[in-house]
Amino acid sequence: MIQLEAVRGKLALRRFYRFPARVYRDIPQHRSTEDDVMRMLVERNSAYLEHASVDPFLIRDGRRVVGRLALIHDRKNPDYVQVGFFEALPGLEGLLDVILLKARALHPQCPKIVVGLSGHLNYGAGFLVEPHELPPVFGLPWTPAYYLDYFAALERHDMVSFRFDNQGFYDLQAEAGPELDLGGIHIRTMDRSNLAREVDLYTWLNNACFQEHPYWADRTTTEDWELFHPFRFLLKEENLIFAEEDGKPVGFLLWYPDFNELVRGDEPLGLRHVARYHLRNPIQSVRLTEIAVHPACRNRGVVPGMIMQMIRSVQAGGYHYTEGGFIFEQNQDSMGMTLRYLAKAFGDEIEPARRYCVFDGDL
Repeated sequence: MIQLEAVRGKLALRRFYRFPARVYRDIPQHRSTEDDVMRMLVERNSAYLEHASVDPFLIRDGRRVVGRLALIHDRKNPDYVQVGFFEALPGLEGLLDVILLKARALHPQCPKIVVGLSGHLNYGAGFLVEPHELPPVFGLPWTPAYYLDYFAALERHDMVSFRFDNQGFYDLQAEAGPELDLGGIHIRTMDRSNLAREVDLYTWLNNACFQEHPYWADRTTTEDWELFHPFRFLLKEENLIFAEEDGKPVGFLLWYPDFNELVRGDEPLGLRHVARYHLRNPIQSVRLTEIAVHPACRNRGVVPGMIMQMIRSVQAGGYHYTEGGFIFEQNQDSMGMTLRYLAKAFGDEIEPARRYCVFDGDL
C-alpha cells in the first residue's frame, strides 16, 4: 500500500537525499548539479521560507521506500499546492490519489495542485517529455518517461526549448553591424564588483516583466542572491546583460555556459570544475535562460540590442551551440518572439529541441 511518510530526523533526510540514486543508477544522462537548491529549500535554509512552507515526504510501499516528494505552498501563489522534487520507482499504483489526499489534508484552503514546480520557476520546473537520449542543459530537467504516466489524470501544460548552431546568429550579428540604433536605450553587462546591486535590478525586472507568466510569484532580492552567490566564481560580467534608458533598467538577458558539460553523471560542481572552466574551457554550448523587457518599453528594439550583445560574447568565447530556456506553449508572446528571431537568423522554421511539461488540476 502506497503511503506518504513525513521526513523527520537525520536518517529520513538522508534517505530523501539518497533516493534518486535508485532511479538514475546506470543512466548516464542524469545530472545532479542543482541539488543545492533542493537542499536549501528542504532544510528551510532560504528566504523563500519566509512566505512558503516546504514539507518533504518519503513515498513508501509497505516498509520499502519507493520515492520522495515535497509538498510546497507559497503564500505569494496561494491557489496552488506544488508537488516538487518528485522522484519515484515505476509501477506505483494509486500514487496520485495518495498525493492528492495528503495535499488536501495539509492545505485544505487551496483549490489547485501543480506537479513539477519546485518552489518557483527560477528554481527550475517540469518533467522531460522528449528526447531522453541526451543529457540535460544546466538548469533544465532530465526525468524518466514513466513519470508522465503518474500524473496523466491531470491537465498537462507543455513547454519547449530550442537549440541551434550559433553560426546563424553570428551571421545575423555581422549583417547588423557593430552598433544598432536603439533610440536612447543603452546596453551594458553586469558589474561583478557590485553584484548585490545587480541582483537587485534583476529581481526588480523579473517582478515587473513576468506578472502574466504561468505560475509566476514575485521574488525578493535575497531569494535571487541565494541563487547567484554560489555561482559567483562561474558567472562572468557578460552573462547578465541590462538595457537601460536614462539610467533606469528596462530589460535584461541572462545567459551562461552549459556547466553540465563540466561534469559526468552525478558529480556535483566543485572547485576543480571551476578551475577547468577558467583555465581551459571545454564547454561547447550556452543556455539563454531569461530575456525580458519592461512592459512600458516593448517593441523599441531592446530585445535585439541585448541579443546582439550576447552574440558578441558567445562568439568571442568560441561556443558552438545555444539552447533557450523553457517556454510554455500557451505563452504566445514568448513563443512568437522566439520563432521570429530564429526565422530571421536561420531562414527556416526550427523545431523544438526538447519538450517538457507540468501538470495541474483541482484539489
